Amino acid sequence: MKSAYTFQGLKAVSPIGVFMILYLVVSLILGDFYKMPVSVAMAAASIWAVACYSGNGLKKRIEVFSRAAGHTDILYMVWIFILAGAFAALAKGIGCIDATVNLTLAAFPADFLLPGIFIAACFISLSIGTSVGTVVALTPLVVELAQSGGGNVALYTATVLGGAFFGDNLSFISDTTIAATRTQGCDMADKFKTNVWIAVPAAAATLLLYILLGHSAAPVMPADGADPQWWLVLPYLIIIILAVSGINVTIVLTCGIISALILGCFNGVTPLDACAMMGEGIDSMGSLIIITLLAAGMLGIVKAAGGIDFLLHSLTGRIRGPRSAQGCIAVLVSVVNLCTANNTVAIITVGSMTREIASRFGIDPRKAASLLDSCSCIVQSLIPYGAQTLLATGLAGISPAAPWQYLYYPWMLAIFVTLSVIFRFPRKI
Repeated sequence: MKSAYTFQGLKAVSPIGVFMILYLVVSLILGDFYKMPVSVAMAAASIWAVACYSGNGLKKRIEVFSRAAGHTDILYMVWIFILAGAFAALAKGIGCIDATVNLTLAAFPADFLLPGIFIAACFISLSIGTSVGTVVALTPLVVELAQSGGGNVALYTATVLGGAFFGDNLSFISDTTIAATRTQGCDMADKFKTNVWIAVPAAAATLLLYILLGHSAAPVMPADGADPQWWLVLPYLIIIILAVSGINVTIVLTCGIISALILGCFNGVTPLDACAMMGEGIDSMGSLIIITLLAAGMLGIVKAAGGIDFLLHSLTGRIRGPRSAQGCIAVLVSVVNLCTANNTVAIITVGSMTREIASRFGIDPRKAASLLDSCSCIVQSLIPYGAQTLLATGLAGISPAAPWQYLYYPWMLAIFVTLSVIFRFPRKI
């Protein structure tokens, strides 16, 4: 009976393994993350998910897949991808990005661009409480900074992602913070004080690393004798100001598009040309949207087949003390996040079980909430099929796995989370 349950559980989560083997393992063996398209690996994993979802007819299996892929949260992300693609292409086409790059280089030495980008991403994400909004606001500018001087686009994109998840983990208005504190029954301010002992040292260590890397990774910008049109920076200022104000990201992007359209008209860009630019930008998001829909559908079948329940049951059976209990909470939310590709959903899924574990083994609810939030953000930032990574790499025009080796902040955060479990700090909250 037990072996049959284990077989069914492993079968339920096997689509994730199929994707990992086809994409990550094959890419690592070949030493090239561009050889195996993510869309093909995800399509194969989705087909396998539908095929191995036993006990249901084909029509039912496809319905489960389609319902998960068409969830309101997924379609909301698709809207963001469409608007982000349109804005990025329009802003670049009318000269906004070039003007912003020139202004940035005039304000900051090239050696300090990496630390400056990381600090800016941390500040924006902490202010708005969303990693997606931060990615939308900064990625196009950062990519142009790297491309203009032959810099490493993947490194600069990873810097934005790292800073984006810093705020997603700590901000009072972040969905993950709200979910973690509500499920564990603690105040957000208390969870913040606990989380600071983990996230801030990780961010400080990452910032130091970026300072050390600053000179070698600095883009070499060619001299440009043309007078910069500083007024073309306005769409980006509008995007950042509205994002920091906490306005919905779709409204932020729409306002950015409108402002870019107005400036484009004054700069000699016809409405038809502007529409062509936006069309190209939207078309460039096609692969990203397909991957997002396939991933959501595949993970929906994993959940419907009992894969999440199997993992929860398997991971909670070997707890022996406070340290192993904290380690179990960390692994629990990490694995579920790997299966759902959504850190907020992962926290909500394991929240009640985490609260039970914390109560049974004497773990402070604030520490449990901190572990839930931190570990889910770590995994969300590292998986190549997470919404934030897909959006950032889609805007950058690189492989979703390309920034992985440069994601210094998530790895630093993982180190400090591990230390906090081993040495059980902070002792006094």
